Amino acid sequence: MSKSRAATKDTRAARPEDENLGIGRSLTFGLQHVLTMYGGIIAVPLIVGGAAGMDATEIGLLIASCLFIGGLATILQSWGLPYFGSQLPLVQGVSFAGVATMLAILQDGGDIRAVFGAVLVASLIGLVLAPFFSKVIRFFPPVVTGVVITTIGLTLMPVAANWAMGGNAQAEDYGSLGNIGLAALTLLLVLVFSKVGSAALSRLSILLAIVAGTVVAAVLGVADFSAVPDGPVVAIPEPFAFGLPTFGIAAIISMTIVVLVTMTETTADILAVGEIADTKVDSRRIADGLRADMLSSAVAPVFNSFTQTAFAQNVGLVAITGVRSRFVVAAGGLIMLVLGLLPVLGRVVAAVPTPVLGGAGIVLFGTVAASGIRTLARVDYDKGMNLVIVAVSLSFGLIPVVAPTFYDAFPSWFGIIFHSGISSAAVMAVLLNLVFNEVRAGNRENASVFAKAPVRALRYESIEHLQEHLQEGDTIKGGRLVDGDGNPVPVVTAAGEIIDTRVCKSPDGSSGSSAH
Repeated sequence: MSKSRAATKDTRAARPEDENLGIGRSLTFGLQHVLTMYGGIIAVPLIVGGAAGMDATEIGLLIASCLFIGGLATILQSWGLPYFGSQLPLVQGVSFAGVATMLAILQDGGDIRAVFGAVLVASLIGLVLAPFFSKVIRFFPPVVTGVVITTIGLTLMPVAANWAMGGNAQAEDYGSLGNIGLAALTLLLVLVFSKVGSAALSRLSILLAIVAGTVVAAVLGVADFSAVPDGPVVAIPEPFAFGLPTFGIAAIISMTIVVLVTMTETTADILAVGEIADTKVDSRRIADGLRADMLSSAVAPVFNSFTQTAFAQNVGLVAITGVRSRFVVAAGGLIMLVLGLLPVLGRVVAAVPTPVLGGAGIVLFGTVAASGIRTLARVDYDKGMNLVIVAVSLSFGLIPVVAPTFYDAFPSWFGIIFHSGISSAAVMAVLLNLVFNEVRAGNRENASVFAKAPVRALRYESIEHLQEHLQEGDTIKGGRLVDGDGNPVPVVTAAGEIIDTRVCKSPDGSSGSSAH
């Protein structure tokens, strides 16, 4: 083996995501991923199938198909093939971003075949655009990625709250103390399992809490397993089970916009999981991830499913468990594949009460937001307009969350993009970063009044007792104090005047406290 090839192999082996935990542990942690995203992946076929007037058997076929394709897409994304797959711990599933558009297609006289046709063509367009779309990586510095990751977590919190209340707003017990209490119990169990000394229990805290919460619900008579024996045990997805797709120009254009939105969200998720896993993500890796996303989405309609995207809630699971292995996620994809072929197992998982998922979701989604805040902590707010970029972008990202009808009066294409808080925040953060950080014409130093926030400084009188004022990461360079981020710590007088002062002797032996 040549030296260059050996070096490449060593580099790949050193990546955190390449850790192999063995078959048993990978399947266990993979099941945890499946349970975390199961409610999300079956929501879309339930909604779209109901709007298309399908009966229970046909909707069951849609759900099995979505699990089957989601499993294949997850394996492709995490395991990877040449030019396809980011090789990151990303779980793939049906994108919720296209629900509104698919419902609009159905309401405008189309049927499920028109939906499949629009998804197929739009996904092929996305596949062509993937390499160009990935070039935006240089426009995603920490001020952008931090905003997007934080928004992912915050926009998912209503999902967790809805699950905790019962998931079905039409149900009589929606929002009852029983449902919320079950969610609270699950949340408490997550915290307890996370607190115990065993690393294995801590990593499995989500799975163990979900299982324990389901057992408690069964004892209380809340969990319903009566539907498990109903339906076939084995069912192989049939290509074009609802007929060959049909193609409408308007439907394709609308779905293409959705595909661009899902590509934005997938890019954000790739960057987010790269930050969490502490691994390098470049434009090539994003392009490979997007190609896997779009190829899976193009194949999905053939097997009666919809656009695929990375699931943000599973990014949170990677963060909270610390299990960064992509092979764990690939094992989760294998479990989804089996669930798609064995509907009876899918019905068992579907019996997990929604409030139980809600309790676990609070921790998962909050962890994503916390990861974004950690990224934002690396941003330099003292220069330029970074604080304004963060403030405005986060606000735009939360508008669809706090006011879901805000964009209802806007054109449909605009609403499709900005009804997603993740897309809203990403678009705004990228645009503002371009205006203020990339296009420097007209910029003034410390142009933002918000940059006047208090900063760390050292009192001139404290130089004699410098050791007492040092913080982690502080170093002395050229006789001056520099913090862990490489920024000089200013020295100020009692009146607040900043002076250029050496805090110790320089290597050349000059005095350590003479002002210049």
